[in-house]
Amino acid sequence: MDHAKQLIAVIDEPGPERDALAEAITCDGMWVFAAENIDHLPSGTALIVAHARAVPRQQWSQLTHRLPTLVVSDSRQDADLIKAIDVGLVDYIVHPLRHTELLRRMIRKAIELHTLAQERDRDRERLAELNESLETHLALLRMDQQSGGHIQRRLLPAHPKVINGVYYDYWFAPSLYLSGDFLDYQRYNDRFSAFYFADVSGHGASSAFVTVLLKYLCNRWLSEWDGQAPERLPPDWLAAMNRELQDTNIGKHATLFVGVIDHEAHTLHYSLGAQLPMPLLAADGKLERLTGEGMPVGLFPDVEYPALSCALPANFRLWLCSDGVLECLPGKTLDTRLTELEQLVSESVTLEQLRDRLAKTNSLLIEGDEDDEANQDRDALPDDLTIMMVSGFGHAD
Repeated sequence: MDHAKQLIAVIDEPGPERDALAEAITCDGMWVFAAENIDHLPSGTALIVAHARAVPRQQWSQLTHRLPTLVVSDSRQDADLIKAIDVGLVDYIVHPLRHTELLRRMIRKAIELHTLAQERDRDRERLAELNESLETHLALLRMDQQSGGHIQRRLLPAHPKVINGVYYDYWFAPSLYLSGDFLDYQRYNDRFSAFYFADVSGHGASSAFVTVLLKYLCNRWLSEWDGQAPERLPPDWLAAMNRELQDTNIGKHATLFVGVIDHEAHTLHYSLGAQLPMPLLAADGKLERLTGEGMPVGLFPDVEYPALSCALPANFRLWLCSDGVLECLPGKTLDTRLTELEQLVSESVTLEQLRDRLAKTNSLLIEGDEDDEANQDRDALPDDLTIMMVSGFGHAD
């Protein structure tokens, strides 16, 4: 037998009409097996051509679940034909011997549609398996991200915290589980404290890894500092971090602000690399942007960063924000959003007040403790969002 041919089972009462029907179907590409009933059909049967009179009424429903079936009849009013149609066998032809070419075409089309249906079912099963596998991998990835986010938050400093009479606090809201924003503040001795505020390009795991590297390197550099020339520590830090990111060749860069507070001289020594928005200093009823500019950290080799200083009044508030804050503000241009941010900062005395004012401008911001794991199920923010406030002298440690 030519296995390329399709095997067609003809179910009809024995006699010349069944023989004629089988002969009409037989052609290039189709073999015919004639039988009286559907009980013993050969394996490999591709389609059944059943005469309405040859199949008991109770067996029509079985055909709908076995093989594609084409019903033939001698009359449109045949009660068995109507019963076959009622159970779902909608492919039929009346007086098949008068329409042999049409009969063959209908057989080929029914086999083709059945083959497509089988392929669709296999594809659906395969897709269900792939979806289940994907859900499993996504769940594992989500668990890893959650664990990584928990570890990253543990690397953040305790807050609020008073160091040598200066009050440090922050609000940290990742857009996903892991963040490209990071900050730290540490006491060096009775005279100096140091802090930095970083926004690594992008967000997620790769950016979070850079923040871990940043914390490690800054801890090392601070431990190696001899306490001399505090004005040089911030630009030297940025230059060293720039070299580190260049050498790692991971395609990441960051905006950074590094500051050293001289608690005796009430002076802030700082340097910055493309910080946006610029830090805002509120003192004596005025709000102003810190001056200075610098290149992003990690993009260009051999960059020299500025050594800048400013006096700090007794009751100052220094605000640092990641650029994700700008995504939460109204306005179509950068200038209008920066103006809106300055207005909100000027009206805020505490970090909570600024956070609440920002929350009123953006429904994605959720009030409450940023360490709350439940908040990770919120709709994703458009970008990581972090605010840091450094204020005053004379706070009780």
